[in-house]
Amino acid sequence: MGMLRRMDPAHLPLIDSHCHLTWPDFDADLDAVVARMGQEGVERAICVASDPKSARKARSIADRFPNIAATAGMHPNDLPENWEDDWREIEAMLRSGRFVAVGETGLDYYRDYVPHERQRIAFARHARLARELDLPVIVHIRDRDGRFVAYDDVALILEETKGVRGVIHCFTGIPKHAEQFVALGFYISFSGVLTFKTAENVREAARAVSLERTLVETDAPFLSPEPFRKVKRCEPSFVASTARRLAEVKGVSEDEVRRITTENTLRLFGLAR
Repeated sequence: MGMLRRMDPAHLPLIDSHCHLTWPDFDADLDAVVARMGQEGVERAICVASDPKSARKARSIADRFPNIAATAGMHPNDLPENWEDDWREIEAMLRSGRFVAVGETGLDYYRDYVPHERQRIAFARHARLARELDLPVIVHIRDRDGRFVAYDDVALILEETKGVRGVIHCFTGIPKHAEQFVALGFYISFSGVLTFKTAENVREAARAVSLERTLVETDAPFLSPEPFRKVKRCEPSFVASTARRLAEVKGVSEDEVRRITTENTLRLFGLAR
């Protein structure tokens, strides 16, 4: 990890709004990973779950590190045919009051091994529970290149769940959909994809969304931003590079991005300063 440069101490704090520290990639050096967050001024991270096992582990990590918060939910690619028992466990965990968000959940039509109808039922159930508990819902959307059915179906379910709030994480769509979700009261989160040379559509979406409705994330251990693309494992400290690129895209200072996205993340997840 010698590629990491230390943050200018004059910079404001930053939050990684979405990472997966529960993945085995971090088992051997989690303490060092969390320490490196501080080197880049990343003061907090949201550790996002995708099934009951990862939700339990996320809660354990949050108990260990006061600057890590945990979520509980079922990813659309992690919905077994008989998923009701897993859902009951997720619901019980969320009702315990020890998690800051519902998810990640959503729709993934890129892979076809989970029937779309099952995904829609599960996503709607997550959204309704989030509304009931007054927690944000973390939404995953992925479709095959050139298709936007998943985006439209997510919007329809959110429109049917009036009052739910949350974030569309790792946004990779087009400005039209970003604006649609903002109109529904959601935040749009940008990951390292924003820095990829081929992702002009994502940069166009970032220009279309006001900073007041924007978050930044890593989705670690995935999607390392430039200049870390050759690093196999992404980690929360890398979110500083995404914030830096977002500032360039928006034509504002890095500190403005840090200040506003941090305020947004604290507000959305109900975190105290």
